[in-house]
Amino acid sequence: MNGNWALSLYKLGTPSKQKPHLKATRHGIFSSSLRHHHLRRPSSSLFPPSLCQAYTFPHTCKAQPPSPGFLRRRPKKNDSVDDTPQGKVDRRNMLLGLGGLYGATNLVSTPGASANPIQPPELDKCGVATNAANQKPVEFSCCPPVTQKIIDYKLPPVFQMKIRPSAHRVSPEYIFKYNLAIDRMKRLPQDDPRNFLQQANIHCAYCNGAYDQPGQGTLDLQVHESWLFFPFHRWYLYFYERILGKLIGDPTFALPFWNWDNPKGMTMPPMFVDPRSALYDEKRNPASLPPAVVDLGNTKVTDPLQLVANNLTIMYSEMIRVNANVYDFMGQPLREGGKPDGAGSSERGSHTSVHIWVGDPRQPTGEDLGNFYSAGRDPLFYCHHANVDRMWTLWQYFLPSNKVPDKRITDPDFLNAAFLFYDENAQLVRVTVKDCLDNLRMGYDFERIDLPWLDYRPPRQTAKAKVLRTSSTAPKASTLFPLNLDKVVRFQVDKTKKGKADELLVLENVTVETTKFLKFDVFINDEDDNATELDKAAYLGTYAQVPHKTPNRTATSTIRMKLTDLYDDMDVEDDDSIVVTLVPRHEGPGVTIGGIKIIEDPEATKTTKSS
Repeated sequence: MNGNWALSLYKLGTPSKQKPHLKATRHGIFSSSLRHHHLRRPSSSLFPPSLCQAYTFPHTCKAQPPSPGFLRRRPKKNDSVDDTPQGKVDRRNMLLGLGGLYGATNLVSTPGASANPIQPPELDKCGVATNAANQKPVEFSCCPPVTQKIIDYKLPPVFQMKIRPSAHRVSPEYIFKYNLAIDRMKRLPQDDPRNFLQQANIHCAYCNGAYDQPGQGTLDLQVHESWLFFPFHRWYLYFYERILGKLIGDPTFALPFWNWDNPKGMTMPPMFVDPRSALYDEKRNPASLPPAVVDLGNTKVTDPLQLVANNLTIMYSEMIRVNANVYDFMGQPLREGGKPDGAGSSERGSHTSVHIWVGDPRQPTGEDLGNFYSAGRDPLFYCHHANVDRMWTLWQYFLPSNKVPDKRITDPDFLNAAFLFYDENAQLVRVTVKDCLDNLRMGYDFERIDLPWLDYRPPRQTAKAKVLRTSSTAPKASTLFPLNLDKVVRFQVDKTKKGKADELLVLENVTVETTKFLKFDVFINDEDDNATELDKAAYLGTYAQVPHKTPNRTATSTIRMKLTDLYDDMDVEDDDSIVVTLVPRHEGPGVTIGGIKIIEDPEATKTTKSS
């Protein structure tokens, strides 16, 4: 199937050949009326004053009137993402809006001894950044040009809400204004911290070892692979957006988001591919230019329809299916003196895949977007991360709470973690995580866009014959691990018990070389060997990374994936074990897995005991 068909997909044309699963949900993919959303918080009156203060809700702990156009309701006790017989979303629930997700019982704190939050870097000690892909020093300085007095940033009052638009739906007037803002940013003096390259260097410095954790010797300050990922990038885009608005005299200017989670947005936004535009970057993969469809799974599939089906399945998986607690989505805790201990499902999934898909394979190490040190030099980076930020907002405030009831982190080591940025007036400011938890309080929201992945739960798989044959020959996991994942491997893992259960698949001591792109997918009881089709019940989830600097060029983490929904979608209740297939998407070695096991979901156990 050629690229012309892919282009017709976004003109709402009807293809002559459809995959069965995509056809079954076609009304969900192309609907212009279903599942639209603005993202609205529940009233702060739902919280006791102490919690309201802890979470810095907008302006007051008194009840606030809803903004125009926002109609929300508090969820009923039995709201569910899969209440219908087919496992689809209850559209009535979604259209009414699943608003008040955060009652006092929905707050998460981390038990145990408290450490200290990550502190902002000491700019006068900024050093040489490292290109993680080749372990050589970056050829330019990533350090900020000016060191001055630091002030604590206070969010200004919001008089008019900025609405970030979908990049595929913007007007010619918006494109002109955006080009003008970027052009003026590029023309600023090179020693101005608001200059385009200086803004790009922020990502380089925080992500490629230019900063050490204060008071921790040479231990790198790294904002990926942990719970700092979403807050850091939210603040980064916040100031970037305000700088652009200042440069064109428009305080209402809002960054666009590349909605690669929607079929109509699964091509590179046209305004970024015009060589005459300030938004253009020549260091992009030519094979990823329109009408190519983004490959969120890095499967190398060329059929546009299969790519769309894969992408929607991936989004459903990383946003809804595999997360058992807040850390599975946000990333693991990172405290002062520690090392990043694992990315959340969104960071290691669609976020990383888009970085790699856009990065130019003709460049030595995947520049620009395919390498952290250079990613900010592509204007598309900020459009991509605006959608990543949108995913966090959706997960916080829109998705059903029954899947992960506890979506807030109250740990002071999270809330008080801090970063340094330059604001729109070139003033150096200190910001904290606790002040960026509510995008509305920061003064921006997102355009209404369909969420076709919201009800893209894979079809049930009932055929067991081939799986039974496979399980009889697949070795036990205990006989294989630890192993180097350089080829497809299939093995049996024992369940904790027979019958329907809330369980997690846990990959232990996953050690990766951080100098290269690495990715692998996880399948359960897969009945065929076609690992390029992800739109099936057997696909569980993924791990992926962009090259980044770490001590010893390696990083070790634990990966957890919830099995509850997969068990519902497959006939495995009476089985003693499941067959796990790991499919590497990278070439050569780079991933070592220490062990794998199935455990009971502790969050489900807590819920059962409290009910």
